[in-house]
Amino acid sequence: MNNPAEFKHPYDTPLSGGLRFLSEVLGWVACAQLAASYSPWLAAAVLLVVMGLPAIFSTPGDKKKVFVATPGPLRALLELALFAVFIFCFWAVWPTWLAAAATAVVLASIVIGIPRLRWLLQGAPTV
Repeated sequence: MNNPAEFKHPYDTPLSGGLRFLSEVLGWVACAQLAASYSPWLAAAVLLVVMGLPAIFSTPGDKKKVFVATPGPLRALLELALFAVFIFCFWAVWPTWLAAAATAVVLASIVIGIPRLRWLLQGAPTV
């Protein structure tokens, strides 16, 4: 039975959310690994940024809890920019086969998440 207090997103499915989360986890690891090659302190700072930005800046209606309300187009830009950074880090630190697999996960996340991205780019209207 569904709990009426459950959060329901109009354009996010378990598959798109799961792929987006997997993309983020892969990106966190790659970014931290690249930063750690310079300094462990830099790795910690980079992790705070790449994990903190999407957690703090959310669009109302996109997340159950919103800390800093962010317009949908800005949220979409933030996610796409982070994905670009993640892909750069994959290729900078990982062997070709692993970077290619991680890139494929990110690209699949973007493609599967097109309905949500379109909704964000339209200003995240209430459905």
